[in-house]
Amino acid sequence: MLSDGFFHAFFFSPLGAIIHAVNRDLTEGNIRGLIWRFTLPLLGSMLFQQLYNIADSFVAGKFIGPDALAAVGNSYEITLIYIAFAFGSNMGASVIVSQYFGAGRKREMKTAITTTFIATLVLSAVLTFLGILFTDPLLEMINTPPELMEMSAEYLDIYIYGVIFLFFYNIATGIFTAMGDSRTPFLFLAFSSTANIGLDILFVTAFGMGVDGVAWATFLCQGVSSVLAVAALIKRLRDIGEAEEKAPLFSFQILRNIVRVAVPSILQQSFVSVGNILIQSVVNSFGASVMAGYAASIKLNNMVITSVTTIGNGISSFGAQNYGAGKIDRVKRGWKEGLLLAGVFALIATALFLIAGKYLLLLFMNSDAASSIEEGLRFLYIVSPFYIVVTLKIITDSVLRAAGDMTPFMISTFSDLILRVALAFIFSSFLGSVGIWLSWPIGWAVGTIISIAFYRSGHWIRIR
Repeated sequence: MLSDGFFHAFFFSPLGAIIHAVNRDLTEGNIRGLIWRFTLPLLGSMLFQQLYNIADSFVAGKFIGPDALAAVGNSYEITLIYIAFAFGSNMGASVIVSQYFGAGRKREMKTAITTTFIATLVLSAVLTFLGILFTDPLLEMINTPPELMEMSAEYLDIYIYGVIFLFFYNIATGIFTAMGDSRTPFLFLAFSSTANIGLDILFVTAFGMGVDGVAWATFLCQGVSSVLAVAALIKRLRDIGEAEEKAPLFSFQILRNIVRVAVPSILQQSFVSVGNILIQSVVNSFGASVMAGYAASIKLNNMVITSVTTIGNGISSFGAQNYGAGKIDRVKRGWKEGLLLAGVFALIATALFLIAGKYLLLLFMNSDAASSIEEGLRFLYIVSPFYIVVTLKIITDSVLRAAGDMTPFMISTFSDLILRVALAFIFSSFLGSVGIWLSWPIGWAVGTIISIAFYRSGHWIRIR
């Protein structure tokens, strides 16, 4: 067995100069300052997280070819299912840990953490097995063109091998966030994402690999960040010290509390992923050129939406700590500050895409792919003006989730998704690919109206 001294030296000595972040109580102090200081590192973390897939698409499109870019983008829609499970598990753990942390219940907080890890190990093993078993049927289901099937399956298989790393990294960083520490996850991701870009280029250009090269680079870098994040969390828990009574490793009651938040989040994200797969199947019916344009533009779109969602996650942690402490007024003020921060980001992204969308798409494609660039621009011009609308929905959903009121944001998300998928099929039949892109703003608008109605009803306050 390795000694504690070896464990500390191997994992923490190299990082000791940069990781000095501490747990932060979000129930006291200036709300705007707390939220901005807490949320901005989270936003930076998600931007680096998005570099994983952006790097894959960049290298595939620039150094391998349009078919490789289309294959990576095609596989990405299926990887979103795994991300949905990881995100939902993250939210289930972080909300419950935040509530215990805000209430000062150290023993239950530690049990919640170990219970989450045990459950996550089982869940990730099951999903890995199912993924390996159903890779080809899933790719066939979304009408993957025959010429892209081999590359898509190759990328997806390697990605699935690393699902356990995806899960444990998300759980560890969610727990750090729940304890008010958003800096440590940012440092890990900044390092691993930068390394991923380098490995992508190295594997493809120096070793002559194809899409398998970008997939293995992601696998290796995500594995490193996962191990480091879990190791740092173990150290953090040791530093907290034991409660008066030793915390049990597993609790079915706490697991039920976690599942109550996690399952709706997983279902929400999974249905979003399934919806995206259905939309991808419509996109695929228009051929490789439209697929490549969509693959590039959806990466830019997802970077914005995921970043706003990350700000929302920060608001959830802030709200959950204050909800656990019974400070509802601070939760409401946190909602307003979250809207301000995320709204500014959304407006900047909209302006950037409208003004410089072509140049951003050229990060993924060469200038001779004119038809694909034109299609990507159509998507950005139609969708990006409505980022401020979906931002309002995401931040409002985050407050509802912080209180454990899961039904409203599920209803709003499912309404958005069902409408978006249905309209994509209907509109594309007579408007072509433009009809697919028009479904986004309509679905977002309906979902936002529903979320605001639930928030203003005050039910999330009364469930305490």
